[in-house]
Amino acid sequence: MVEILLLWIGRLAGLVGVVACLIAIGARLTGAFWVAGFQVGTLLQAGIAAMVFGCLAHLVVLTLRLGGG
Repeated sequence: MVEILLLWIGRLAGLVGVVACLIAIGARLTGAFWVAGFQVGTLLQAGIAAMVFGCLAHLVVLTLRLGGG
């Protein structure tokens, strides 16, 4: 049960991260420096952090499966 929850949390965090990065990149390509009150660089860093969190959640699932935990 914990594995399934972590797997979906990882997927959701990764998806949110990708969307945030795409929004930041798209806004910067149009010449904008701000999106919804946030600087584009901050939005990009938040997207990267969300993707890293998703990767770590998937890593925990893999170690639980391989370690027999």
